[in-house]
Amino acid sequence: MIDLVHLRSFIAIAQVGSFTLASQKLGLRQSTVSQHLQRLEATFGHRLLDRDTHGVQLTANGEALLPYAKQMLLLERQTSALFADEQPRGTLRLGISEDLVSGQLPALLQDFIADYPTVELNLTVSLSRDLTDMQDKGELDLVFAKRRLGDRRGEPILREPLVWLAADPEAVMARPILPLIVFPPPSLTRTLLMEALERAGRPWRIVCSCQSLSGLTAAARAGMGVLVQPRSLAPSGLREFPPSVLPAMEDVEFILVASASADRNTVAAFTRLIRDRVGVGLSRPMEALRHV
Repeated sequence: MIDLVHLRSFIAIAQVGSFTLASQKLGLRQSTVSQHLQRLEATFGHRLLDRDTHGVQLTANGEALLPYAKQMLLLERQTSALFADEQPRGTLRLGISEDLVSGQLPALLQDFIADYPTVELNLTVSLSRDLTDMQDKGELDLVFAKRRLGDRRGEPILREPLVWLAADPEAVMARPILPLIVFPPPSLTRTLLMEALERAGRPWRIVCSCQSLSGLTAAARAGMGVLVQPRSLAPSGLREFPPSVLPAMEDVEFILVASASADRNTVAAFTRLIRDRVGVGLSRPMEALRHV
């Protein structure tokens, strides 16, 4: 008989590529996660993962099992939701920082819609400051955005270092004035990178400004200049500058903030997905959620 707990550990390892990070994600001991995998492999009679010095890789059998394992856990969540005392309902007006649009957001939304098909999701993607203003006006129920270290709004889900990125860092460093690719004001990332350059006395100029991360990424991939992003959210096709080449920037924290008027069950359901998918394998996962 297939144990869903064992499947959950298998999926976590596959997602993060590490027994250590998988155990942190699941809130279990690493030895427990290892035992789950061993028992799952014994159930199927096949090796599902290979370990080497570079990390953990799925075997061919592991690759074949993964989509079925995910579907089984999805069915489990949906079945449990049928008998929940208080179901998420209504409309969730969700605001998400532009930095988070790529990466795991599509899978996160897919899971939420599958688990709670009766909830209408109203999604707004913008800069963190703009999302804060919209929430203060009563236009958003839940915001997932950035804040500066020391700010008090919300509670942090994770803390991330900002890094300098370019298609060809060596070519960019050969230029006498650093070319910047940035969000428009009131971008927090823009503020922090400019403060770091001012402290270092490094000359710079803006060569591209765009509200959309996809637009900024395209400019960076084209070799126009330097883009700054949280390390775990760095777009593909860009390389991080070596340490000490450019000044270090202040870390940022990603936070969840729920409005007092929002449906608590709906907010809690989406928050669980965010913690599960986003707060893993990043710099410093944290507990979160404060109503404002």
